[in-house]
This record gives sequence, C-alpha cells and structure tokens, in this order.
Amino acid sequence: MSEVLLAADWYARHGKMPRLYVPVVVTPGSELTLPDGPARHVTRVLRMGEGAPLVVFDGSGQEAGVRLTEVSRKQATVTVEAVWPGSGESPLAVHLGQAISKGDRMDYAIQKAVELGVAAITPLYTERGDVRLKGDREDKKLAHWQAVAASACEQSGRAVVPPVNPPMTLTSWLGERHEALRLMLHLATDHPFDSKQRPETAALLIGPEGGLGDADVDAALAAEFTPLTLGPRVLRTETAPLVALTLLQHHFGDL
Repeated sequence: MSEVLLAADWYARHGKMPRLYVPVVVTPGSELTLPDGPARHVTRVLRMGEGAPLVVFDGSGQEAGVRLTEVSRKQATVTVEAVWPGSGESPLAVHLGQAISKGDRMDYAIQKAVELGVAAITPLYTERGDVRLKGDREDKKLAHWQAVAASACEQSGRAVVPPVNPPMTLTSWLGERHEALRLMLHLATDHPFDSKQRPETAALLIGPEGGLGDADVDAALAAEFTPLTLGPRVLRTETAPLVALTLLQHHFGDL
C-alpha cells in the first residue's frame, strides 16, 4: 500500500481525531513517550484513555497514526501504527517579514499566516515600530511565537512547522532577500495586485501600525520590492498579512 493510501486508510478507520506536534522521529511499530505538553493535553484536556487513536507530526513533514497504550498522571505512551508524508504545504514559498506589534496582534498575524501556508516568518524592527525586545524578553517572545506557529499547524493540518526567525532589523532582512517576487504593502501607492509572473518563492513585507516610514520604503525599493495596495481601506497590521497571503495563495499557490 502506498504511503498516501496508508494515510487515507488510517483516517478512514479512525475518523477525525486530534493532531499533536511531537518533534521526534517515529517509525512504524515503535513506542513513544509523549513530551510533557502533548501528554498533558491528551490526558487532562482531551481526557483520552488507553486505546484512543490520534495523529502526531514531527514538524518537518512526517505524520504518524498512533494509539495510546499507557496513560498515567505523569506520562502518556503511544504505539506508532502507521507513518506517512504529510500534506498541506503550498507550492508557493512565502517568507513573511512582519513588523512586530504589541499584545495579541503579533500572535494573530503569525497564526493566520501559518494557516495560509507561509513558509517562514521574520519579526522585524522598523522605523515606526514601537516594540523593542532585548535579551531574555526577546528569547521568551520568540519561543512563544514558535509555539503559536506549531499550534496553528495542529489546527490547520500542516505537517511542516514554519520557522519563526529571531527578530531583526528591516535593513538586515532586506539584505537577505532573493525571492523571485518581492512585495511590500504601502499606503502611498495606487499599484494594485496584478503580477503576471508565476513565482515559486515570494517575500512579503508588512509594516507596523501607521505603515512603513520613508526610510523603510526607500530601503525596500532599493531591494527591488514592489509597493502594493490592497484597496481604499486601511487594514490593521495583523489583518494585512491575512489578506495579502490569501491573494498570493489564490494567484500562485493552492487556494
């Protein structure tokens, strides 16, 4: 049986079930002790018992159908019944450069970007951005954002967890860009979304509340980014990537 048919057969026999991110390599027939986070979710939140089926994915593209074989207050053990390559990845690899925003706005932008198939996310320090993270605070935020991305993969059916890179300045990020299509959302333009090329890679720049500053715009233009408007209404910084990514996936991806 092919790997695709194996996955379809396993899902058909067990129906809809929870998906958990477990970043370890699994092989058919092996036993796996779930990490503390997934174990707590299975036993205390979902209240699943021995014999219950679920799906785990390793974050790099592999999925596995497993069954709970031991459940206790301290740990949960599963047996791997089937392994197959995951699906749900877009043919368009988009690298999102997102200006860091306050509170839950950044979480929302990351969550929705992952649901829409983004390949990588880099939080950016921009001219008008008023968030500056240092030391332990930056490390904690980065770990939190990566957890948001993993959770979005669990929900959306993706088996690859896109990296949330350490925050960097916009200038540094622009210097690393080599994508075939490079777009920045910018209010002071009337350039609509009408690209005729069909790229395999794209970079998308989203500014902070209030938009990109003049110096940021000039730097992006020098890096061959095309200014883009999404229409006459001003979108919030966490809404803009959702709309732009939807358009990109519709035109060049799999929506």
